[in-house]
Amino acid sequence: MSKNLGTALITGASTGIGATYARALAARGYDLVLVARDEARLQALAGEVREEQGVTVEVLRADLTAQADLAAVEQRLGGNDITLLINNAGMSLKGGILDNGPEQLERIIALNITAPTRLAAVAGKAFAARGKGTIVNIASVLALAPEMFDGVYSGTKAYVLNLSQSMAQQLSDKGVHVQAVLPGATRTEIWERSGKDVDAFPAEIVMEVGDLVDAALVGLDRGETVTIPPLADEGQWEALQAARLAMGPGLSRREVAPRYRQTAEA
Repeated sequence: MSKNLGTALITGASTGIGATYARALAARGYDLVLVARDEARLQALAGEVREEQGVTVEVLRADLTAQADLAAVEQRLGGNDITLLINNAGMSLKGGILDNGPEQLERIIALNITAPTRLAAVAGKAFAARGKGTIVNIASVLALAPEMFDGVYSGTKAYVLNLSQSMAQQLSDKGVHVQAVLPGATRTEIWERSGKDVDAFPAEIVMEVGDLVDAALVGLDRGETVTIPPLADEGQWEALQAARLAMGPGLSRREVAPRYRQTAEA
C-alpha cells in the first residue's frame, strides 16, 4: 500500500504508544522507520506491519541517551523521505528527585529533553526547507499538574509542551505542523519500568493506548497544536491559554510591581 504520504520516523517504537502509532500510521499508508533499543521487538513489529499493511518498514536500533546512536537517528531523520516525526521515546524515574542520583537524573533529562529537542530541531530544519512536514511530540498532562507525582518527570514534559508551542508558532508559515500530545495515565510499560503498578489506579482514569493514539490522530487531522485526549471540556484548556496570554504584556517591565516595593515603617 502506498498513499504517497512519505515515511514516519517513530522513537520508542518497540511497544506502547510508539508501537501503536506504527500500526496506525502504516494503516494510513506511511512507510516507517522504527527506533528503539529493543531490536528483537522492533523486528517483530516490523514483520507484522509489513505483512498486514504492505508498507516499507526500516528498523533502526538506538539508545537515544548515547551520543553516537542519537547522531545516527538525526542523520536518518534528515533524509528526504521523512515527512513525519513521532517524538515518543521517554522514561520515568523510580521514585522522585530525592530517591535518585546523578546518573538517573542525567538519563531522564537526556531521553526526555535532549533527544526530542535535537530530533525536533533536525526535523524542523529539514521540513521547513521543503515547505512540508509534521512533528508530533509526546508530552503528558503532568506538564499542567506539577504538584502531582514527581516534578522531574512532569518538568521534562512541561519542557516538551513549551518547545512544541514555540516551534508551532515559528514553523506555521513554513508549511510545518507541530503537535503536542498530552496523555493522561495510559496503559503502557512505562509504569512497570518505573516500579509503579498502573492497576493500582482507579480504572476510570487509565486510558487504553489504542484509544489514546486514535484520539491523538483525530487531533492531528484537525490541525491542533495541543491535543489532550482525556480532557472533556476543551474550554478549560482555552481558558488557561487565554489567561496565560493575557499575562504576557505584564511579564517584563522597567519598574518593579507595586506589591514588591518596600514601604517605610511609620
